[in-house]
Amino acid sequence: MNVLAIDTSNQILGVAVVKNGETAGELITNIKKNHSVRLMPAIAQLMKETGVTPSDLDRIVVAKGPGSYTGVRIGLTTAKSMGWALNIPVIGVSSLEVLAYQGMYFNGSICPFFDARRGLVYTGLYDQDMKLLKDETNMLMAEWLEELKEREEPILFLSQDVELHREAIEEILGDQAIIPPQACHAPRPSALALAGENKEAESLHGLVPNYLRLVEAEAKWLEQQEKK
Repeated sequence: MNVLAIDTSNQILGVAVVKNGETAGELITNIKKNHSVRLMPAIAQLMKETGVTPSDLDRIVVAKGPGSYTGVRIGLTTAKSMGWALNIPVIGVSSLEVLAYQGMYFNGSICPFFDARRGLVYTGLYDQDMKLLKDETNMLMAEWLEELKEREEPILFLSQDVELHREAIEEILGDQAIIPPQACHAPRPSALALAGENKEAESLHGLVPNYLRLVEAEAKWLEQQEKK
């Protein structure tokens, strides 16, 4: 089985081609540039280098958020368009689950998160088998850390934004918190392919972004409707 994995849900852009469970090629960049301009050239380059043509693909796996609203839409739109054109299944995977795979051999709970500004984070809690221990949520990091403190167990934190919250994590959780070196915090598209390997494909129309919170414009519109 040939799988194309796409992740543009945050600043890191990741593309991978996996053949029969083995990573044939992987491209990862962590730079502030427009994913909409760079994604298709990255896919074309990687498929050429791995000797895979579009007609060789059996499925596409895409990170569906949470994360950057624009980034999530770019990845999903590209994956769904390719899936429709090639008539192959498209599987959406939580971006937090993909990040959690970086800690799959950690003997404890795994807390992936993305900064959501104003003290908020997108986060969840996973075990080694990538099963959710606490549902994914969008909440204040300080409140989330207080909840985790009650678990009285080692917790591995994974995030490209870890330095923004390191002080709070260490202050509230102390020795409970495990923060690995920076190289461990980048979600790998090959892990995304692995995460989507055994998941059921949704209909293309049913595959939608996992924002975890309303976009600001939608939230304001709903607020105005309630006032009326």
